[in-house]
Amino acid sequence: MLPFAIEFQGELMGQVTLGGITFGAMRSANIGYWVDESFAGQGLATRAVQILTDHCFSVLQLHRIEISMRPENLASQRVATKAGFHFEGSRNSYIHIDGGWRDHLTFVRFNPADER
Repeated sequence: MLPFAIEFQGELMGQVTLGGITFGAMRSANIGYWVDESFAGQGLATRAVQILTDHCFSVLQLHRIEISMRPENLASQRVATKAGFHFEGSRNSYIHIDGGWRDHLTFVRFNPADER
């Protein structure tokens, strides 16, 4: 996993991470992010996701990027949508969080340079 700080004038505002990086036939990865609640709603996560996604496509030559979040996390769904990702589907019992298996929604974006 590759973590990147979201900061301004030396103050940590959040983090965006790139994980599950797979090359070869898959050429995919997943992105995660968080923003401190005192900085929420300013578009920081959206911009960080856009920058990291552009890097994944242009430099790493990845084909597919995924973002997954819990269904009740509407703010994260807005970040993914504003960053150009589209809803792909649900994953039941996807990740073990807070003592139980939790469903997640998955949003994806494909490298526009790749032909399907």
